[in-house]
Formats: sequence, structure tokens, C-alpha cells
Amino acid sequence: MTISSSLHAGVSGLAANAARLASISDNIANSGTHGYKRLNTDFESMVINQARGTGVYASGGVRTVTTRLVDQKGGLVPSSHSLDIAVSGRGMLPMIPSVYLDGGLGGGLGSQPMMMTPTGSFRPDDNGVLKTESGLVLLGWPALADGTIPLNARDSVAGLQPVVLSHHQTSGDPTTRIQLGINLPAGATRPGAAGLPEVTAVEYFGNLGAPESLQVTFTPVASTGALPSNSWRMEIRDSAMDPASNLVGSYELVFDDGQAFGGTLRSVTVLSGGAYDAATGELALAVQGGPIAVTIGRLGDPNGLTQLESGFAPTNIARNGSPVGNFSTVEIDEHGMLRVTYDTGFTRTIAQIPLVDVPNLNGLIARDSQTYQVSAESGSFYLWDAGDGPTGAVVGYARENSTTDVAHELTDLIQTQRAYSSNAKVIQTVDEMLQETTNIKR
Repeated sequence: MTISSSLHAGVSGLAANAARLASISDNIANSGTHGYKRLNTDFESMVINQARGTGVYASGGVRTVTTRLVDQKGGLVPSSHSLDIAVSGRGMLPMIPSVYLDGGLGGGLGSQPMMMTPTGSFRPDDNGVLKTESGLVLLGWPALADGTIPLNARDSVAGLQPVVLSHHQTSGDPTTRIQLGINLPAGATRPGAAGLPEVTAVEYFGNLGAPESLQVTFTPVASTGALPSNSWRMEIRDSAMDPASNLVGSYELVFDDGQAFGGTLRSVTVLSGGAYDAATGELALAVQGGPIAVTIGRLGDPNGLTQLESGFAPTNIARNGSPVGNFSTVEIDEHGMLRVTYDTGFTRTIAQIPLVDVPNLNGLIARDSQTYQVSAESGSFYLWDAGDGPTGAVVGYARENSTTDVAHELTDLIQTQRAYSSNAKVIQTVDEMLQETTNIKR
């Protein structure tokens, strides 16, 4: 029995070192594979309990435990493409093989389990779907029309959808805010002044991207006494409307001429049109291209409309929005926000890529193409915003290297070869001993 157990121990040693050789072979073969996580094969002894003092021992042999070290991070290497994506720290990118898409692009995951990968090189296919060369589709939470991300469940894949670029090839950005920083000449409201109006035009972009303009006219109110009136009538007209009825706002502006707040607004009276919000200094205008908030400044604020001893000066006129533009570039930021930039300079957020994390990364089930699936040993997944909780930042223009250290693997290879030869020698020795036992009968 003892000799036979030695034979079994030698055989188990051969099998164990063969398994270790297989893991070393995989590691070396994937030393240049982006996102590859190396395998580690550990040996565990097998002990067959024997009664004390019997003077008999039976060898149990050895068995192997092979673990993929998913929690190890490879170094990041730069690339020249914005959709080469890696994660600096903990967390993985959610995805699904394209063959598993249920119900087309808008059908989400359906009944298929989500997969994850530490890095990927994504490109749009003929439908604009971002996927790798191996057919892995990037998943994310689609943004609303205004670029905000709606509230989504963090422990469910229900809100995740394939990220598609083709729907965003052309886009416009309507104007929603205008800043009027204009100085009106104080001398125009003095007794005997000519009272000539001052006119300026401010371009804006409507809901469909068409350029229009607001014509703003400032007419000084004539003084009726010996002192200046410090008052102006402001009228705002919309070029997109019928000239006979294009007045969208009329206001009486009174400026302060005191020492403390001289030249700033003292009061704003609405004659017609949108209301004035004294807390924000904004006029709520309803123009043809949609509602616009026009900032003229709070009362006493020197950064809005002013009346000083100087000429008419539209020194700080600004607005948001842009005309219709064509797709130019797409990039992802450290928070996982995927943004498209158009040739007009307008940038729109189209999706957020969350990072997937599980309690035990090494318990994930490994699949092809450096992808992983949740298992009972890994624990349930959670979708984090990049940079929140335990997760790191999303990095564009980068890939994660393999975690294989070739020098270390070659060292293990030499040790494995020697151990395999030694176990083969044990089997040879046992064979010779069994032969001697057989010869006793002769």
C-alpha cells in the first residue's frame, strides 16, 4: 500500500505541475494582451490520516488550485484614439456581446447577463454602435435631450443600453441665456439732452438651430425738471416674429446716481413682456425660438446694465447656444461622461458609462476576450459613477496592459520543469521497487 501510494503521489505531482505549466503557458501567451489578468496556480497537500504509532504512512499527493487574479491592475499605456478606454483603479466597463442583444439596439440586455471588462478599444460599427473588434458592445446610461443623466437603479441592468453615436451626427444647441452688460450714457437723461435712442442687436439660436436676433432699444426718458431723469425705456424685439407684433418686452429702467450705488440699476418696472426677477437680475422672455433668460443685472449690481458718464458701450454681451453643427469628435472624461463635440464648438453629453464593481473580483467567472461575469463567489454587482466609492477614474486614450511578468513566468517555468522531472523520477523509482518486489517470487 505504501509503495502504491507513492506511485499515486508521483502521478498527482505530474498532473499538478502539468496544470501549472498550462497556466504559465496562458500567461506567457497573453503577455501582450490588453486587459489580461494572469493565472496563479497554487499547490495544496493531500493528507491521508493514519493512526498514531502504526509505523505506516501513505502519501496523499498534491492537488492544484488555479485562480485568475482579477484584482491585479496592469499599467496603463497611452493610445491615439479617444475611445480606447481603461480604468485607473478599481472597476470595470459594462458590456455585452453583440450576438446577445435582445430586441435590437433599444432592447437593452433582455434576459442576457451583463459582462464586464477592464479595458476596451471601441469603434462605431455601421449602425453607430460602439463595440470592439471581438463584438463586445459598450453599455451606458443614455442622456436626456438636455445632456443630463436620469436616475437609474445601481443594482440592476434595466437602465443600461448600447452606446450609439449615429443618432448624434448633427445637432443644434438653442440659446437659453443671454447676458447684457451695457453702459448707457448718463448725459442722455439730463435736461435739454437730445434724447436719441441707442440700439444694439444680440444674435441667438432657436430651437431648430436657426440664427435670429434680439433688437434691444434704449430710449432716454426726458427730464421734466432741473435734475436728470436717470430713466430709460428698454424695448426688446424678436427678428423671428412679425415686425408688426415682434415686441417681446418693454421695461422702464431707473438708475441710481448716489455715491454708494451710482450708475447701477435702482428699479425695473415691467411695462409688457416677461417678468423681472430681482433675485437673479433676469428677464423671462418668450421669443419665437423658445424661452430665453436675459440677464440685465440685480439692483445695485455693477456687472449688469449701468449708466455712467461715458458713451454707449455694449462691453459684455454673451449668450449660450450654437447653430446646427456636424459631428466632429467624441471623448470620455474621468467621470465616464461620453461627450460629442460638433464643428460649431458645441459639446453634448450623450451617455454616462458606469463602472461595475463586486465584493470579490477574483470570484468572477472569466470569459473570452478579457470579459467576466458575476458568480456566487464574486457577490452581487453595483454600478458606480467613476470616482465614487471604491472605483477609480475612467481614462480615454489609454489601454490597460497585461498583468503578466514574463521574467517571473519564465522562472516559474524552470521550477515547474524541474518539479515535473522529479515526480517522473519518483514514478520510475516506484516502478523499479515494484519490479524488485515481483522478483522475490522468482
